[in-house]
This record gives sequence, structure tokens and C-alpha cells, in this order.
Amino acid sequence: MRKFLKIFLPILLLIFLGLNLLIDQVDYQPYFQTDYYRETRARLKELAKESRLSKATFQAGFARLSITPSILLSTEEIELGGGFPGLPLAGYGDREGAPVEGIHDSLFVSATALRVGDQTRILMSADLLIIPPNIAEKTSQLLEEKAGIGRDQLFFAATHTHCAMGGWSDRYVGELFAGKLDPQLIDWLSERFASAIEQAVSDIQPARMGCASFQAGEMVYNRLVEEDGRENGEFLMLKIEQLEGETAMLGSFDAHATTLPGSIMEFSADYPGFWRNKLEANGIDLAIFFAGSVGSHGPEGKGEGFDQASYIGQALADSVLKYMDEMEMQDSSSLASLTLDIGMPDFQVRVSEGMRMDSYASSQLFPTLGKVHVQALRIGNLIWATAPGDFSGELAIDLKNAMYRKGFYSLISSFNGGYTGYIMPAKYYHLDSYESRMMSWFGPGNGPYMDEMIRRCMEHLSEK
Repeated sequence: MRKFLKIFLPILLLIFLGLNLLIDQVDYQPYFQTDYYRETRARLKELAKESRLSKATFQAGFARLSITPSILLSTEEIELGGGFPGLPLAGYGDREGAPVEGIHDSLFVSATALRVGDQTRILMSADLLIIPPNIAEKTSQLLEEKAGIGRDQLFFAATHTHCAMGGWSDRYVGELFAGKLDPQLIDWLSERFASAIEQAVSDIQPARMGCASFQAGEMVYNRLVEEDGRENGEFLMLKIEQLEGETAMLGSFDAHATTLPGSIMEFSADYPGFWRNKLEANGIDLAIFFAGSVGSHGPEGKGEGFDQASYIGQALADSVLKYMDEMEMQDSSSLASLTLDIGMPDFQVRVSEGMRMDSYASSQLFPTLGKVHVQALRIGNLIWATAPGDFSGELAIDLKNAMYRKGFYSLISSFNGGYTGYIMPAKYYHLDSYESRMMSWFGPGNGPYMDEMIRRCMEHLSEK
């Protein structure tokens, strides 16, 4: 026994000390009593003083570029750029970084430049799982250097397809879902993003716009708590017509683009790609999809795999075609925006009901967050906010209702160039689920905190 204790007691002591260093208690301090909250509120107060509303004729420009990587190339072709043999897909950890095997349908980055008076803002969406923070940062740097376009002018978003390229994330958890980091891919995608945005700005010309929405609740379900929760089934559409050019349809919906399971090893834009193809076969020059508040919201439709993707995408497109002719189009508009840097708490990744991983250890395992901010844009009778993660569809319902009472259409799109995991109602924090444990990274107050900051930004713009 003495020999046993001599050998194993130090080991047990090391384990005990290790657990104490790596495990901590969940912090339940109210977020509105923290320094990061007070500092963020102070920044918002200053931003509100500086923001201004322009009213003038409306102008817009469009651009689209392929971001479908070539996966079977010679060495000479790879050196020309855009060739990435062995590139992993992003979206499902059970793929374990396996390389893509083919191309079902093409992937694109699309940009829409909006101008009212002397203010220009760009809405950009890409067929990716998210907008990776390192790509958003590099794209912003390129545009600042080459075109004088500032970060606060850029509104990033993704379609959230789980069948686009990976290779863009760092650290263990990021590589678990997106495969091994490929720095050359970061450079190539950033160049494509910047080029699309520059082309959209150079295409700006007189235009008119209209906004509308319809209900498609049968296409979405609450995957977190099912019938115990709420679903946001509204599809929002923004039609923009250049007076002597092209017509674009921007659409946003809250259902995850997960009709295609992890067993699919081909590039695909999922149901947003089918939506785009149907509209562009029926008179729309560019159809651009933006993932809305996809947190807890899954797709619902007939069939499985590509059949389900086709069913949902084409059904949504049919409704757009039905309602778009009823939209009231305006050739003058108003524009104002806010970009609010968000102070963040320490990581709080739960390992049990009341215990969490040490914040420093979490920061070394989880991906780099990037620039964490929320943005809001007022363009005509639409208020468009963006979130740095998978924003909850349930939270979005109340924000949108508040804006409707003020006479505005509204939406909250996810994946704005920073990524902080899932942003969800505090009432779901204690659930033992993928969204509330594995992907809820910043404690029980993070959902209400982000919700409040987005609400305050939207309210400020609605009152100008």
C-alpha cells in the first residue's frame, strides 16, 4: 500500500491540479453589470452622434465571381491560382477533413453596392459555411489599400451551405469542422471577394428598389426544441433594378442550408443554389441569397439530399416570382448605417451543468474570433442588421416585430465576418445540445447581450 501511494499519489495530485487549472465555474454575472457591456454602450452612444441619414436618388451596382476551386489540376495550372487539390469541405465534423470528390454545382461570391447621396455600402454574400474572420480581414485590407473602401462600408454574409470549401479555419475546433488550414486559399478567396466588391462599385448607376416578404413557415422547423419553440418562416426579398442595366433579387431565409448530409462530398450551394438558378432562369439577372437568423432553424421539405434542396429552393423561388410584381419600386431612397465593435466576455465553453473549460484553454482550442461587431443598415423602408455568428431565429422574431411596428421591413443576417458561435436565448442555455453546449461559447448572458446591441442599433436607425 505504501508503495502504491508513493507511485500514484503524485499522479492523482497532478490530475487534481490539472483539473483545477483547466476547469472553472460558469460565470452568471449579469452581462449589463460588466465592463465590456458599459464600454460597448459608450461606443454606441458616440456612433449614434456620428451617424447620418442621406436622402437622394438611389443607385446600385452588381457583380458576381466564381469561387469554385479547381480540384484536379496540373502543377502549372495550380500556380495560376484557384487550384486546390485535396481541399476539404466545411460543415460537418464527421467528414474528418476528407477532400472534396467533385462539383455538383458552382459556388459564387456576389456583391451589391448601394449608394444614396455620398454614402456607399456593399452587401456581399458567398457560397460558404461562414465568412471566415481571416478572409474578412484580408478582404477589408485589400479594399482599403486599393479602392479606399472602409470596413464599415462592408456588410458580409454567407449562404451557410455545408458543402463549400474548407481549409480556412485555425486551431483544433476550427479544423474539426473545416479541415486543415490552407494559407493560399485565404489569399485567393480574399482576392476574389475584393474583386467582386470593386466590380460592383464600378457598376453603380441609377436604379430603383422595392422590398417585400412572404411566409414560408412550412419550409423551416425549430431543430433545437421542435414544437416547444418558435419558427421564423418569413422570407424577405429586396428587388433592385438598374434603370438601364440589370435586375438583382436579394433574398434571406432562416432555415439552415443543411439539406445535404455529411456523406455528400461534392461542392454545392444547397437549396440557396437551386433558388438562385430558378430565379435566373425566369428573368432575374442576379439572385443573391443571404443566410438569415439560422440559429436553431432547420430546413423542412419533401425528399432527401439534393431532392430536398431542389424542392425548397424552387418553392421559395416560385413564391418570389409570384410576389415580386406587386412590389412598390422607388427611385429615391434614404441610407444610414452603424458598425458597432462589441466587447466580449471570456470564453465559457461548458463541460457540465455548472462547470466550464478554462478561458485560456478554450481560446487555444477554438477558432480566432476576428473583428467582433454588429452592423445595421437602413436603406429605404428596410433595416438590415448583421450578427457575428449563428443568430437565433427566435430572437429575430421579436426584433423584426419591433421594426414592423415602426413601419420597416427588417432582417438579421448571420456570419458578418466575425464568428462567436451560436447566439441564442438565455432560456435554452442549460440544454444539453449541440447548439447550447458545444457551440455556445460565451456564457448564459451572450444571447441577451448581442440581442440588445442589435436592437439598439436597429432602433437608432429607425428613429433617424
